[in-house]
Amino acid sequence: MTADALQDLVAVVARLRDPEGGCPWDLEQTHASLVPYVLEEAHELADAIRHGDDAHLAEELGDLLLQVVLHAQIASETGRFDLEGVARGIRDKLIRRHPHVFAGAEAADSAAVRVSWEAIKALEQRDRAPAEAGGSASPLSDRLAGKVRGQPALAGAMTISRQAAGAGFEWDDLEGVWQKVHEELEELKQAAASGDKAHAQEELGDLLFTLVNVARWCGLDPEAGLAGTNRRFLQRFARVEQALEGQLEGRSLGELEGLWRQAKAAIRAETGNERA
Repeated sequence: MTADALQDLVAVVARLRDPEGGCPWDLEQTHASLVPYVLEEAHELADAIRHGDDAHLAEELGDLLLQVVLHAQIASETGRFDLEGVARGIRDKLIRRHPHVFAGAEAADSAAVRVSWEAIKALEQRDRAPAEAGGSASPLSDRLAGKVRGQPALAGAMTISRQAAGAGFEWDDLEGVWQKVHEELEELKQAAASGDKAHAQEELGDLLFTLVNVARWCGLDPEAGLAGTNRRFLQRFARVEQALEGQLEGRSLGELEGLWRQAKAAIRAETGNERA
C-alpha cells in the first residue's frame, strides 16, 4: 500500500509538471524558488509536533513529502536524479552509519551511537572533498560552515556551539557562560545607544549566540522555547484585543498592562497551567 500511494503521488506531481496541460505555477518552479516552501513546511511540521495533533501532523508530513517529490521530479526532468535515487541514497547512508545494527559493531548507548555517526560522517565528507595539499588547516570550521549553511540561524548556532564545545572550545562552568551573557548585554546596550545600527546588529547576534550556549549548558531547546513564547504571547494578546474590541490605539500603557495581566491570569486559571 505504501509503495502504491507513493507512486500515485509521484504520478500526480509528474502530471502537474507536464508541459502539455500541467499547472503553470508548478511548471515555473525551480529548486531555488521552492526553498521558502521547504522551510515553511518544515516549520509547520515542527509546530504540529509541538501541539500533538495527529491529524495536523499527518497533513504537514504530507506537505513536506510533496516538496521532496517535487524536487526529485524537477531533477529527473534533466536526468540528474530521481526519487528512487534519493530513497536508495538515504537507505545506503542509514546502513553505513548504523554499523551496530547492520555490520556487527557495538554501541552501548545513544551517546556511543552519536560518536560513531559523526566519525563515519566525517570520513564520508573527507572522501567526497578533494584533499588540499597538506589538508585543511581548519577542518572543523570547514565542516560546520557547510553544515549550518542551510539551517535557520538559531539551529545553526546550537550546532556550532555543540561541535565547538565537543572539540574543547568550552567554558569551565555555567557561571562563565552567564558572565559572558552580561558582558554581551552591556556591549549591546552601548552599541544601541551609540546609534550605530550595524554595530548594534553585531552585538545582538553575539548576545543571542551566548544565550544559545546557556541553553546548551542547561539542556534546553532555544527554538522550542521561543516558539512557546510566541504562542503564549499571541494567546494573551488575543484576549487583550477582544477586551478592547480590537481598538488598541490611544490606550495607555497602564491599561494595556492591566489587561495583559488579566489575560495571563485567566489563561492560567482555565488551563490549570501556572506557566501558561
